[in-house]
Amino acid sequence: MQSTSLDDQTIAQKIIITGASSGIGFEAAIELATKGHQVLAIARTKEKLQNLKRITESINPDAVILPVVFDILNDDETALIDFVTQQWGSFNILINNAGTLINKPFKALTEFDMADMYQSNFLSHFRMIKALQPLMEKKSHILNIGSMGGFQGSSKFPGLAAYSASKAALHNLTECLAQELLEEKISVNCLALGSAQTEMLEKAFPGYQSPVMAFEMGKYIADFALTGHHLFNGKILPVAVTTP
Repeated sequence: MQSTSLDDQTIAQKIIITGASSGIGFEAAIELATKGHQVLAIARTKEKLQNLKRITESINPDAVILPVVFDILNDDETALIDFVTQQWGSFNILINNAGTLINKPFKALTEFDMADMYQSNFLSHFRMIKALQPLMEKKSHILNIGSMGGFQGSSKFPGLAAYSASKAALHNLTECLAQELLEEKISVNCLALGSAQTEMLEKAFPGYQSPVMAFEMGKYIADFALTGHHLFNGKILPVAVTTP
């Protein structure tokens, strides 16, 4: 019996990924584009996106990667919808990877800090899903990138209350959307990531060295985005080998 997941690995998918200019989003975009999938890479920094495109094409000159400078929280999503419609008409996979982190003790946290985390790690993805879901084909996959910090029962760390709470909200949205999008045959899952060696990890845990490299986590995300929805829907899946 031929594996469906192998088919998805082979057939070119049309994939949108946010937060693609650095870290695991950067690595996932390279992995997907160099393997023959069409990737629309979203980030706020033009120079970093140009670097992503240059590296990707140096690995595979035939790679299709479309860098789009766009602020997923503040820019008008109408322009993004029009761009996707003109380029593809419809697409298969949305990876909501963008996010940021505040490391601050609870006593020092302000309402602005909390609002900033919810806007960056939750409302921005809500906006992307609302805007782009109507363009997704049947049997598509929305993959949210969460955190072990927002995973119920996991170890928690001082200074990360706002960040962890915002990720927990994204986890819950994943479960709710999976039910709401059943008729559209769109699966929604969330990977609650543990540590990977990125700038964000260094900000959260200065001096800590993760045993997982960014490119390894990026490859895992890429593979799961392509195949995970055949086995999972509405699931929050922990992806961690250490604490943190």
